[in-house]
Amino acid sequence: MTDTYFGNRTRVTEFILIGFLNPFEVQVTLFMLFFIVFLVTVVGNSVIIVLTCSDYRLQSPMYFFLRNLSIIEILITVTVVPKMMENFLSERKTISFYGCLAQSYFYFLLGTTEYVLLAVMSYDRYVAVCSPLHYSNIMRKKVCMWLVVASWLCGFFSILVPTVMKLQLPFCGPNTINHFFCDSAPLLHLACADIRLLEFIDFIISLPILLGSLLLTVFSYFYIICAIIRTPSATGKQKAFSTCASHFTVVTIGYGTSVFIYVRPSQTNSMNLNKVASLLTTAFTPMLNPFIFSLRNQKVKEALTDLVSKCVGAHGLGLNSRRV
Repeated sequence: MTDTYFGNRTRVTEFILIGFLNPFEVQVTLFMLFFIVFLVTVVGNSVIIVLTCSDYRLQSPMYFFLRNLSIIEILITVTVVPKMMENFLSERKTISFYGCLAQSYFYFLLGTTEYVLLAVMSYDRYVAVCSPLHYSNIMRKKVCMWLVVASWLCGFFSILVPTVMKLQLPFCGPNTINHFFCDSAPLLHLACADIRLLEFIDFIISLPILLGSLLLTVFSYFYIICAIIRTPSATGKQKAFSTCASHFTVVTIGYGTSVFIYVRPSQTNSMNLNKVASLLTTAFTPMLNPFIFSLRNQKVKEALTDLVSKCVGAHGLGLNSRRV
């Protein structure tokens, strides 16, 4: 849909999200699949948030950062997946102009914040393994709070300028985005203007954030591995490794897909491959993170067991009182 823009040009008022082109029966199946993914993501990450807020065993900086990561994962999923699910069942797979820009802004704000936070978490693991005697002094509560705030501010300011520039672009048609959400590259290529400067700015911003935070993570894990190798006892090595394995798994998936998708000067090719890779960061990684961080973590498993026992006990108490 378009309306008058200026002269003989028209301005796009909505975009069409192509998503994945499949027969309607397949679209219904995909809707059910991603509905389950959405529920598991929200419930799983909400459980992590509740546990790290309420259980006394999960009050260290590591779990404080994990709680914030779970909040980001829920928000990323809410930003992208519901609209994608709606379009699976819709004949007109549309999104409004400002809705599209808002979705793009919040997706990249949350994504950038997440990668900075993952780098912060790698530093936390470095201090825990390499300087355990000074850990409580270095990773004080106030320091952790400021690190999380800095992660959000980094995401906010890095995405603000490109988003303002996108608002100034003329979109006069076509209005079809070859993606399941308003990703930056396919959106930019619909503008009726020279986008090379904005593409370059996107690249310049994504390069230091992704590769800079990745570099910090690589250095942290380099020293962590050196410290683990120097640990004389097998029990000590196992304990040190178990505190880092979950975070390392999430970092590998997250950075691998994002470097593949975004850290390239031109992103016009392999769009279908980009869509599949984007599903990892928008749907499946947020769903898997609670399991990755809990299945290998004894404290989280104990806290979850206690929470389930309390809930079952309270439910049983309620049934007994009603019978009486």
